[in-house]
Amino acid sequence: MALDWIARAGFHVIHGHSLVYNACWEDPRVDREALRLSADDRVAVITSAGCNALDYVLAGAGHVCAVDVNPRQNSLLELKLAGLRGLSFDEFFALFGRGRLDNWADVYPRRLRGTLSPAAQNYWDRRGGEFFAGRGRRRSFYFHGSSGLFAYLASRYVSHHWRLRDAVSALLDAETVDEQRTIYESHRVRESLFRPLLQWMLRRDTTLALLGVPRSQRRQLDRCYAGGIVQFIIDRVEAVFSRRPLCDNYFWRVYLTGHYTPNCCPEYLRRENFERLKQGLVDRVSVHTNSLLGFLRQHTERVSRIVLLDHMDWLYAHAPDQLAAEWQAIVDRAASGARVIWRSAGLSVDFVDPVRVRTNRGISALGDLLSYDRELATSLHARDRVHTYGSFHIATLSAI
Repeated sequence: MALDWIARAGFHVIHGHSLVYNACWEDPRVDREALRLSADDRVAVITSAGCNALDYVLAGAGHVCAVDVNPRQNSLLELKLAGLRGLSFDEFFALFGRGRLDNWADVYPRRLRGTLSPAAQNYWDRRGGEFFAGRGRRRSFYFHGSSGLFAYLASRYVSHHWRLRDAVSALLDAETVDEQRTIYESHRVRESLFRPLLQWMLRRDTTLALLGVPRSQRRQLDRCYAGGIVQFIIDRVEAVFSRRPLCDNYFWRVYLTGHYTPNCCPEYLRRENFERLKQGLVDRVSVHTNSLLGFLRQHTERVSRIVLLDHMDWLYAHAPDQLAAEWQAIVDRAASGARVIWRSAGLSVDFVDPVRVRTNRGISALGDLLSYDRELATSLHARDRVHTYGSFHIATLSAI
């Protein structure tokens, strides 16, 4: 119990006072197929870094409500929205593609700050120069924040081992999976990367907290995956490097290098999509600093698509009453036939279906209200470019 308390306290210290995610770590290409978005859809998504909220409006969603209890995550999305409205494409790509804008000190106060909320203004007034001006050893924004710090340490680890440095560069330049596999095996990447010290670090809750992984998720994998979380990470990294195309895997590219390229980046960073967003799609995104539960309770419109990321893993382990309350709010606010998607560290999820909720017909178990598309979820999970989650779930909420 004492260890659990210490782990939770450490996790909250990191998450309660930091920008945790500087890029979304969920593949929106998968989400697009799962959600089947249309102009009639109103989407609620946990903000994270805001990349996928922008992707959903590019995919055709009528409106996206980005909700996060961490105001720093929302400040990041607000900055992206301000950049879409106030910057040229080249400036915008420098800021969020390369992760630095050399003239940040001139551009920010004149063309970005004025459209931000007071909370976002306060945050970027204090941290913007540190994160985006390209000064110091961590010159990219993508090496800042808690997950960015881990990415920076990982990049330094790779750079200090010549075999790894050359291998990673070659892997990112490879054009085919066969070429990747040859590089991975010939450079002995697994042996060079996962040395005993790194494996020891990956078992530490503090290390995982930097990545936004709570102790509850580690325990899920330690229970259900042979070899526990370390073997899970080794297997996932090996699959990404040697069995899946890296040429368009912008998630791992930015993590390993600190920047995107014009040909390997989120959709919102492509010139043609930047123009679409600038010409009006940007106005289909609204930002809400609140818990998802609080947002749904206060929101007056029906929501037809709900993206829960992986936060139910944490709720199940630490706040089961809040998990039930959140699902009650989803049931109360969902449009007829609403689709809900989520990810989990676990290979399967057994804590959702037993949750009891009130409906017009009385008390029901969620399992009786959710219709799962397991075949599509399995297919999409196998194609997920991030490849760090244990499972992916798609469910349609029946009419109540």
